[in-house]
Amino acid sequence: MFGFDAIELARMQFAFTVSAHITFPAFSIGLASFLAVLNGLHLLTKNEIYLQVFNYWKTIFAVVFGMGVVSGIVMSYQFGTNWPIFADKTGPILGPLLGYEVMSAFFLEAGFLGVMLFGRERVGPRLHLFATSMVALGTLMSATWILSVNSWMQTPAGYSINEVGQFVPENWFEIVFNPSFPYRLVHMVLAAFLTTALAIGAVGAWHLLKDSTNKPARLMFSMTMWMLITVAPLQILAGDEHGINTLEYQPAKIAAMEGHYETEEGGTPLIIFGFPNDETERVDYAVKIPYLGSLILTRSLTGSFAGLKEFPKEDRSPALIVFWTFRIMVAIGFGMLGLGMWGVFKRWRGSMYESRWLQKASILMGPMGFVAVLAGWVTTEVGRQPWTVYGLLRTVDSAGPLEASAVGASLLVFIVVYFTLFGAGTVYVLRLMGQNPDEGNDIHDLGPTRAAGITPGLAKNLSNEEPKK
Repeated sequence: MFGFDAIELARMQFAFTVSAHITFPAFSIGLASFLAVLNGLHLLTKNEIYLQVFNYWKTIFAVVFGMGVVSGIVMSYQFGTNWPIFADKTGPILGPLLGYEVMSAFFLEAGFLGVMLFGRERVGPRLHLFATSMVALGTLMSATWILSVNSWMQTPAGYSINEVGQFVPENWFEIVFNPSFPYRLVHMVLAAFLTTALAIGAVGAWHLLKDSTNKPARLMFSMTMWMLITVAPLQILAGDEHGINTLEYQPAKIAAMEGHYETEEGGTPLIIFGFPNDETERVDYAVKIPYLGSLILTRSLTGSFAGLKEFPKEDRSPALIVFWTFRIMVAIGFGMLGLGMWGVFKRWRGSMYESRWLQKASILMGPMGFVAVLAGWVTTEVGRQPWTVYGLLRTVDSAGPLEASAVGASLLVFIVVYFTLFGAGTVYVLRLMGQNPDEGNDIHDLGPTRAAGITPGLAKNLSNEEPKK
């Protein structure tokens, strides 16, 4: 169908649904922690501006969280419909890990979500902070289990293979904490924080362009700039360490990411631009920096690592895709750092809230965190090909008996439904972001009514009541 075979269409279907899903957890993980920080700062300082910003973002979080749950459910069904052999062979290991994610992380999120969204006036600020923190912890635990699953597929450990070809657990500690897991977890969590920060900063910048005195917008923008200047350098360092780990356990992926077909002794250049050609096994129009590739990956100017020609062609991933998605991710990472440095400079000059160019740049960077997450995911997953379990189970051996027409039809249905459902949800979230955070939740002049737990609407109603006889 459409010139693709059944396995190619099944891969496209899973790639499409995962791409649609991953943007929501990337946002909700960071947003849940942001809400917990706001709640804690309000309890610590008694400054009502933190509560105002909390109330502004909690509705957005609820919508994003809901879309993330719905989009995540679909993927598990595809294991049975399109990839039953993979599910059968890896089930003894991946099944319990996914079950732990549901029974711990998701139950924690779902159990405290209602209290976080609706229970502040009922349980009080301290228990409300606890509930918000549990939701944030649940999102982080969910990321931990899911990344453990993905990391095991990249760097399998702690298993044996039984007589029917299934991967069975031998050491759960080695399975969960497999060689690439710590690096992936740190890299993804920091990516979620940065993605959320850019989105919050873009919203703050949007409203500052309209009114530079908007206090909630100032808070959002200020916290974003602090996050970028502190977390972006950490992310760059974490990504560098992740690359060293990948070189050790997935050298073919690194060769594709770097675009090196030859093993270059005496110093490997960094190819910053070019078009890898798997047919001719060279990089067209390559722009190189001598020795920098060796310095980054081997910590030596004369170090070397294996090029793609060292691996059989059937064991290589498509270099052109991996090469460019990796560079997109890295470029955006340095863009985040640059934006943070610009913010520090403007803060030092005392003009951060009036700098229209900084604010416009922040709006342009607003969606770039999502782009970086998707680019990183493509780099990781396409770079793992042609394996589902790296070095042990090939993608072509993981699919069931599929018909291209059936998979293609279901892919078209997914595309239509996803764009309709999640497109509408995204538009609604953008409309929520477009609302002025300094209106509709005005708490500046509430005085003792807020301290008494009386909302503005209730205070208005009380003031209009006739005195009791």
